[in-house]
Amino acid sequence: MTAQATYPKERTTPLRSSTGERIAAAAIAAVTLFVLFTASWLTPDPAGHATHTQLGMRKCTWVVWFDKPCPTCGMTTSFSHAGEGSWTTAVITQPMGALLALLTTMIFWGATHQALTGSRIGFVVQTTLRPKLVISMIALAAAAWVYKIATWS
Repeated sequence: MTAQATYPKERTTPLRSSTGERIAAAAIAAVTLFVLFTASWLTPDPAGHATHTQLGMRKCTWVVWFDKPCPTCGMTTSFSHAGEGSWTTAVITQPMGALLALLTTMIFWGATHQALTGSRIGFVVQTTLRPKLVISMIALAAAAWVYKIATWS
């Protein structure tokens, strides 16, 4: 019996991101940095909502019509607290906003890493985006809205 030489399987996934993928990662990094920079520039509204009006936007229609918070109420304020490094206040203001601020920060660093090094980290993250995760995020957003309604004054 003769021994057969075994060869490693050919890679089907490239080791590094393509130039186009690195450019896309750089664009994602730029957009997320802009969001984070804008949040850090804003002054959090003491009411826990309406910080978005500093960007020239109108007051929330839900608040005006129903005197109740909308599903995204307080997220800009939460981002602004996070931008100042006040993470506890960000969570108390709007838990989902604080989580999104943290995820935005993580996306910025991951996209920057991919753009600079050619790492395939973006593809690793994409594989985690499954229906269970999306449903969990929707449930967390709904729970944060219920929390905001319960703490509304």
